Amino acid sequence: MHAPAKRLPKALRSSVLLLECPHHGCRPTSPQQARLLVLELHTVLTSWPSTPYTRKERNTEAMFPLRLPIFAVLITLSLCQYYDYDYQPISMLGPSGPNCNQECNCPIAFPSAMYCDSRKLKFVPIVPTGIKYLYLQNNQLEEIKAGVFDNVTDTLRWLILDNNQITNAKIAKGTIDKLTALEKLFFSFNNLIEPVLPPSKVLEELRMMNNKLSKFPAGVLSDKENLTSIHLQYNELTSDGVTGAFKGPKRLLSLDVSHNKLKKLPAGVPNSLGMLYADYNAIESIGAGYLNKLPALQYLRISHNKLSDAGIPAGVFNVTSLVELDLSFNKLQSIPEVSEQLEQLYLQANEINKFDLSSFCKFTGPLNYSRLKHLRLDGNNITRESMPPDAVNCLRQAVEIMFE
Repeated sequence: MHAPAKRLPKALRSSVLLLECPHHGCRPTSPQQARLLVLELHTVLTSWPSTPYTRKERNTEAMFPLRLPIFAVLITLSLCQYYDYDYQPISMLGPSGPNCNQECNCPIAFPSAMYCDSRKLKFVPIVPTGIKYLYLQNNQLEEIKAGVFDNVTDTLRWLILDNNQITNAKIAKGTIDKLTALEKLFFSFNNLIEPVLPPSKVLEELRMMNNKLSKFPAGVLSDKENLTSIHLQYNELTSDGVTGAFKGPKRLLSLDVSHNKLKKLPAGVPNSLGMLYADYNAIESIGAGYLNKLPALQYLRISHNKLSDAGIPAGVFNVTSLVELDLSFNKLQSIPEVSEQLEQLYLQANEINKFDLSSFCKFTGPLNYSRLKHLRLDGNNITRESMPPDAVNCLRQAVEIMFE
């Protein structure tokens, strides 16, 4: 996970984060995906900030000269699909060694990895002894047959199954449920309706984005104490469907449940959590004291939800751990109270009609002031003239305050 690109408008910021490619290399998307992504980026860039919608995303006129360079970079990035693992293109791997399935490539220079990606495979091939890293993304896999992992049940560390057509019904017993040493399981862009988890107690990263998950049962992560990152965005998860789901991982650092059907933030998340992303849900309220139970939380994103003033208890966001808070694209009419330690606050595209300085500073003095650096209020019902005179002292560290 990455901290946000602070100076870009949100539409571009999210695109950059999604498209970032590791320095070791990247895998191309399909031509159709690439064309759609480039078209979308082009639309954002060429219309920003002139149209009514993207006006909410605009910066200053000084940013205009950056359009073409940014667009060129994003076109390049749009031809890559980001994977959070060390992937080398086949052309750079050299000849395959003898200990390999004939459908795949096992480089002599990296004999513990088996590359079976982008080969139009419909079945997972049998994995030979000694393989620790298995790449099966970008195929047409529909089924995982019994026995394919029998040689690596206690040695396979990474299993990458992104961009396939696998359903729960076609995953045989004695396959994933026998992998006791798995550290990374990437199972995004498939047709799963419920989570598929290995018995491994050393699992560190779990990705099941863009599936059809409607629930994540309580207790399924109870023995996953080493899990640090969970990505479940673009599913059909409900609040009832994730009750108690995330209590097990005591070292969890990041949880992304964006683009689901949640009506409240997930309950029972561990106090180790540093990043919680719940954008694009149907969240109407925040429980009083919710953030007090998360002393390590630094990044909280709840944009594009249904939050109103009535759903935000007094002081609920006034916690000193928060560095970034994104409440944009909701229905707020006032600025919520935040900690003086907060650095990034995104409130654009709400219904805010007053600038209450006490939301940032209870009182102002040499040592009492807001550390806020970036504040977005564009797309609301206030202007720069709404700021009281004392704002210059309270917000003395702000380098950017955006209105209409």
